[in-house]
Amino acid sequence: MMNNRIVYFFLVAFVATTTLSAQYTEILNANRPGSSQGAFSVGTNILQFESGLSIGKEEHRLLFTEANTFSWDYAIRYGVLKEELEVSLMGNFQSNKVTDTRGANNFERNFANFKSNTLGAKYLLYDPYRNREAKGPNLYSWKANNRIQWADLIPAISVYAGANFDITEDNPFTPEAEKSISPKFVVSTQNNFIGGFVFVTNIIVNRVTTDNPEYGYILTLTHATNRYFSIFLENQGIKSDFYADQLLRGGVAVLINKDLQVDLSGTLNFKDTPSLWRARLGVAYRFDMHREDEFIEEKGKSGRDKRKKYKEQKKEKNERNKRKDLLEDDGDGSQL
Repeated sequence: MMNNRIVYFFLVAFVATTTLSAQYTEILNANRPGSSQGAFSVGTNILQFESGLSIGKEEHRLLFTEANTFSWDYAIRYGVLKEELEVSLMGNFQSNKVTDTRGANNFERNFANFKSNTLGAKYLLYDPYRNREAKGPNLYSWKANNRIQWADLIPAISVYAGANFDITEDNPFTPEAEKSISPKFVVSTQNNFIGGFVFVTNIIVNRVTTDNPEYGYILTLTHATNRYFSIFLENQGIKSDFYADQLLRGGVAVLINKDLQVDLSGTLNFKDTPSLWRARLGVAYRFDMHREDEFIEEKGKSGRDKRKKYKEQKKEKNERNKRKDLLEDDGDGSQL
């Protein structure tokens, strides 16, 4: 029993040292295949691309129209300056082929434009998991470490602020007839539960400076069945004078390797003005330029002490390497 505890202790200690105080993850951290934003950034010096292609159909009961839709959504995310911070460009381009069935002969028209182009930044305000990792596991109870606890209900919290660039006039997908720039704000929370369950919530305030402000929420539950395969279920609510809806999404994601993920998902709604369904195929890929010595800095005195100790250790390491280089340059192996 004692030997098992010792082995368990060193195993946990090893895992903790590789993840402690670090938002960077060894495998890709994507917002796909859902539409919500997780609380965590991609990590410093990580450049990540996420994109998807969708096909679908919309039917409007009151306007007697049917539309075949094609859309392309994209996101470019980059971790900059600190582990908690990322900047991003997110957008969506859609093309509709609309059939008007009100007359004796059907009338068709086509239009395409950007539904959104948003440039913004997200910052992690609070990460409860860092403190739990620093505290360490209960070495005397496997059960205590593998059950849901009250602390699991405390989520990580981040805030996002961005600007919508509606760059064309008379765009049928945006509420303003003219070109405009308007703000977007998102509060994201994330709970990582035991058993591979992750619950993300987004509270969204969008285009509040326009005549058609938009408010909404997204709730996403993801379950990783193993290291490479996950499923998700998502509910999104949208409320504005321009467009209001309740959307339900579901799908799967497969991790091909630590930097590449593919996904497949579907969307439907609960009304007929219009009713809609969509199928989406997507991919996420990252360029990992993260350095091993990067970490989330703790705040306050403990953070300052930790940074001071880290700098001293790094200085000593550099001096040892210099002495080693001098010895290697000396042909007879004696010290210069």
